[in-house]
Amino acid sequence: MQKRRIITVDQSSSIEMREYSSSNDDVPYSSVRRDDDEEVPSSPKATDKIRKVSMLPLVFLIFYEVSGGPFGVEDSVNAAGPLLALLGFVIFPFIWSIPEALITAEMGTMFPENGGYVVWVSSALGPFWGFQQGWMKWLSGVIDNALYPVLFLDYLKSGIPALGSGLPRVAAILVLTILLTYLNYRGLTIVGWVAVLMGVFSILPFAVMGLISIPQIEPSRWLVMDLGNVNWNLYLNTLFWNLNYWDSISTLAGEVENPNKTLPKALYYGVILVACSYIFPLLAGTGAIPLEREKWTDGYFSDVAKALGGAWLRWWVQAAAATSNMGMFLAEMSSDSFQLLGMAERGMLPEFFAKRSRYGTPLLGILFSASGVVLLSWLSFQEIVAAENLLYCVGMILEFIAFVRMRMKHPAASRPYKIPIGTVGSILMCVPPTILICAVVALSSLKVAAVSVVMLLVGFIMHPFLNHMDRKRWVKFSISSDLPDLQQQTREYEETLIR
Repeated sequence: MQKRRIITVDQSSSIEMREYSSSNDDVPYSSVRRDDDEEVPSSPKATDKIRKVSMLPLVFLIFYEVSGGPFGVEDSVNAAGPLLALLGFVIFPFIWSIPEALITAEMGTMFPENGGYVVWVSSALGPFWGFQQGWMKWLSGVIDNALYPVLFLDYLKSGIPALGSGLPRVAAILVLTILLTYLNYRGLTIVGWVAVLMGVFSILPFAVMGLISIPQIEPSRWLVMDLGNVNWNLYLNTLFWNLNYWDSISTLAGEVENPNKTLPKALYYGVILVACSYIFPLLAGTGAIPLEREKWTDGYFSDVAKALGGAWLRWWVQAAAATSNMGMFLAEMSSDSFQLLGMAERGMLPEFFAKRSRYGTPLLGILFSASGVVLLSWLSFQEIVAAENLLYCVGMILEFIAFVRMRMKHPAASRPYKIPIGTVGSILMCVPPTILICAVVALSSLKVAAVSVVMLLVGFIMHPFLNHMDRKRWVKFSISSDLPDLQQQTREYEETLIR
């Protein structure tokens, strides 16, 4: 990736993200830095040795960031019946997944660096909201990652009842978290290729189940619907959780090989892979066996597999579920930890978060993310999903605003991938997902809303506190000198047009 050094404005100031002049209506990509702030030069020799992530591993990292397979979609049938569940996973991608993936492709190639959506929001709205975005998305990511040990054990407890509760369950969560954290520490390239192998293994049993189910399918079972008996909160939360997080891959953009071309293509293939991984297993499961809605809860696909193919297929699905949850854990932890590294490189977090291990991975970011997972893993599946969704919703609203504002304020900025719509089209594209976000928020419980508001307030307090620590020099903050400057790029582009 071509990077620019920080542009000197005059003899006493240079560009960075932590402060900006409120008198300027055009919020800059970076802001004015004091003379006494530290500037950290890049380390080409250290980073050049790190292998970049190529197309196929990136597709499967996206697959695991968003999906990992149909594990967890069972609640959509429980909440609304087969017809609404199937319609949801057909229609919802057009309302949510595709717009989010398109915005990620445009903004991710516009800012091909670690930090992703934090940089987008900081560039459009200023460093305060950039930090809030980072806090909310990191927290929602850690909450999301706490799901995977829960799902992993839920699938295994039918075969190993001891893992259902008590000390064995706690010990299993700790051991699993430690092992997967170590794999993350060993390098993103390793994680990417492991994701490919895990993805193939996780998808195969559902392909087999689909083939076996064909003679037993009764299409009339797909049409069952009872609008008077729909749990809309559970239904929307299940759809939302299973089809979001397309933007998470943006925090790894600095680790991708030729991100300007690779990232948009990987997102395109990822959307197709994720949609198919949900729709076909639901068609097989709801069409081939009699409907018992109350049984459709997380882990039920293993029972469907046994009913269709026998015990061998059930064990394969359970093994695939365990594998899938490990893959989702690895991908999410990679995204969360590199986000912290990107924020530190922008001077939004202390410098020690930018330190890499000898494998090129953000050691402290990994440890912080793993600690959050362990602390939150005692919550139930539904509680975790609801809390994560609400925080994620707020972050997505900021991303939509940043996307539209950057289109309006910096129309001439370089966009290696640009959605072929104008400013009005950009606004209209964000309307349906925003309405969906409002519905998810409106249907959330008071308990979940209260916890989420508290977490948001913590972010409001943390930003000025970190600025105070910086001013007092209690902890060292620094800015990478290799970060690009949008304003300078825009000026250069406009000058070429004038010439």
